[in-house]
Amino acid sequence: MTDAGHRVGGRPQRGADGDLANEVEGYLLWQASITEAEQRAREFTGRLDWLTTAQRDEVERHYVEDSLRRARQDLERIAARCVSLRGEYERRYRGLRARCVGWALAVCAGVVALAAAVSLVR
Repeated sequence: MTDAGHRVGGRPQRGADGDLANEVEGYLLWQASITEAEQRAREFTGRLDWLTTAQRDEVERHYVEDSLRRARQDLERIAARCVSLRGEYERRYRGLRARCVGWALAVCAGVVALAAAVSLVR
């Protein structure tokens, strides 16, 4: 039986390997973003000697939340642009393919017509 993750018997199917790799890569990139945001928040509050521990924790929490919100917005914008570009490239590819097929058919028809004309001349 197959589940939503394209798995049969708990193992990924052949076509799902790319999906699984993308999920793992996305997870690792997001975890790196969290780690970076936390590190930057600590560096930011480290210069503010006058903060109490509770204030420092609160500022760090807000800093991390803001950083991650911005990172998510950036990723969503990039993903939307990727979808848009994919559609544009697919449309261009279909047009190019149609032109190539048209030219190939025209050349074949020309060769057939030329062969017919040569055979009539003989």
